[in-house]
Amino acid sequence: MSKRAMSNPGGGKTGPILLIVGVIILAWYAGAVYLNTPWQIEVFERAGQDWTASELVAETWSQKRPVLPSPHQVFADLYKSVFTYKITSKRSLLYHAGVTASSTLLGFLFGSLLGIVLAVGIVHNRTLDHSLLPWVITSQTIPILAIAPMIIVVLGAIGLKGLIPKAIISTYLCFFPVTIGMVKGLRSPDPLASDLMRTYSATRRQTFWKLRLPCSTPFLFTSLKIAAASSLVGAIVGELPTGAQAGIGARLLAGSYYGQTVQIWSALIMGSLMAALFVSLIAFTEKRVVGRMGLRR
Repeated sequence: MSKRAMSNPGGGKTGPILLIVGVIILAWYAGAVYLNTPWQIEVFERAGQDWTASELVAETWSQKRPVLPSPHQVFADLYKSVFTYKITSKRSLLYHAGVTASSTLLGFLFGSLLGIVLAVGIVHNRTLDHSLLPWVITSQTIPILAIAPMIIVVLGAIGLKGLIPKAIISTYLCFFPVTIGMVKGLRSPDPLASDLMRTYSATRRQTFWKLRLPCSTPFLFTSLKIAAASSLVGAIVGELPTGAQAGIGARLLAGSYYGQTVQIWSALIMGSLMAALFVSLIAFTEKRVVGRMGLRR
């Protein structure tokens, strides 16, 4: 066995990731015991039942409506919701994930295009740089929970319902990181490289396509990862004020109405898995594109 393998038995990034996941799960189980114990003790006292510490712990991990469900309860419900129902069934978590994913992807597309266009304008126009960029930054100080119902109501009044309002909320959240990342990227070329382009009498368009855009590519992909997660959050938030019947937000609402905390947590885990999938796809694309361009990260 090599010295490197002996010094890092986890193997690259896998070891630290598994360690962090293990710590989170242990803390989760401990939190479930702590938060569910008062109710469970009350249940034992009402039943006049003597109990031991091991019985108490076991019961706090298997309550039907716990304050904090245990990990195995959440993953059991997640498995049931994903694999035991048809995808077209409204009981299937995959069905709800697909509804949320559609508005997420549409909002991500709109937001990314808007962010890129704004960044190009800001970098090439001094007036936009001084007037538009501060408003772009200020727009993110408005809480999305406050603006989402307004967007839903206004668009509903003009006949736009369903997918479009949720996509616009996603667009609102995800255009900002793309704009800021692209502005930084388009301004990142080395001054010597810019001087060389001027020496060759390159036009602004040539400088943009041959220098600024390639240099901004790593910044773009980094901002797209943030934008993808933000877009998913926007889609879920957009489902909450509408009382939607489908989507991750709808599952959260239903779980909240009926006190189904296990359902709430399984929907949250599904949302996290969706975000991880989107970010992973962007990272895979980034690796291929940046590698082909011969850029270093």
